[in-house]
Amino acid sequence: MMKKVLAMLLASAMVVSMTACGGNSNSDTTEPAAEDGSAEAPAEDAAPAEDADAEVPAASGDTYKAALLLNGTLGDKSFYDSANEGLTRLRDELGADVFDFKVEQMGGTAADESKWEPTLLDYCDSGEYDVIIMGTWQMADPLAKAAEQYPDQKFMFFDEQFDFAGNGDPQNIYNILYKQNEVSYLVGAAAAMMTTDETIEGIDPSTKKIGFLGGMDNAVINDFLKGYEQGAKDVDPEIEVQVSWVGDFVDSTKGKDLALAQYQNGVDVGYNVAGNAGLGQIEAAGDTNLYAFGVDSDQASLLPDYAKNIPTSALKNVGNSLYRAIKMDLDGSLTYGTTEVLGFAEGGVELVKDAHYEEMLPENIRTALDEMEQKIISGEIVVDTAIER
Repeated sequence: MMKKVLAMLLASAMVVSMTACGGNSNSDTTEPAAEDGSAEAPAEDAAPAEDADAEVPAASGDTYKAALLLNGTLGDKSFYDSANEGLTRLRDELGADVFDFKVEQMGGTAADESKWEPTLLDYCDSGEYDVIIMGTWQMADPLAKAAEQYPDQKFMFFDEQFDFAGNGDPQNIYNILYKQNEVSYLVGAAAAMMTTDETIEGIDPSTKKIGFLGGMDNAVINDFLKGYEQGAKDVDPEIEVQVSWVGDFVDSTKGKDLALAQYQNGVDVGYNVAGNAGLGQIEAAGDTNLYAFGVDSDQASLLPDYAKNIPTSALKNVGNSLYRAIKMDLDGSLTYGTTEVLGFAEGGVELVKDAHYEEMLPENIRTALDEMEQKIISGEIVVDTAIER
């Protein structure tokens, strides 16, 4: 039954997810104070930092229109679904006469890459959209070209640092980054506490081994890894973190094989940061009756047949960040030509803490994680990062 569910999900979602290489930028990087997709939307992101009830007028009295260009597809139960959910939520809140958007699913395979830049330029050339939204490192070069050719077109770019200085300092791009290292610190701490807790079914407390499955060895995924390793080691310096790389964000079969090798080598808790390939780790956790933390969307909710193997999920709230940015653009408070980095304090990342989480993790672990999160927000805990911010 579980294999059938995975097969259905994979058939609907061949996507490149959560990728970036953490390029260097000399732009103004600030730490802030605190047609429509048809795929099933993920669990709702946490409420954005701004007042969600504030009334926002449409720009110049016209409908504000956004285009969301995905170098992948909806249905990933993760990264791109979150982006679509945030825009859908904003349209539902404001009404389609105030804000509307279109999703262009460009595909995420190597065969699709040749159409990404032409599609972006076609959208720019149309002149129909107040803002064009895209993300991940693969779109950085096409975006730089489009921003230069269409200086009056506004763009939002998420999950990869845009090199403003190296591209003529364009003032029509708003860049969004996430502190995935912060939420991964909590996942690492939780995994370390789980792997030595003999009260949790299937755990061998003598091994002290946890796993990490990464999609591609780049700066953003290493930022997840940095936080994960630090959180685990702060709980117990003797924890061993086994790391495997799929080499892409699509190959779930390879992801499963790598995860099975980790579980067979004594790992009993893993963390998948590999897009579609990470679904292979979740299936491997199901096959071995062990555990895999989810990522980017509430994967325990979205994959109910595997919920007993997913303690909780680390969210990079792409949907929240786009919801937030467009509301700010509508009221004139968004500054283009800058980068913002969103963490716990701004609702940019979070750990899913619901009834399932409470059922899966003992109270002592949950209490410790709450305390760690508050220490990260206050600055008492400074989480290591792989990205220059």
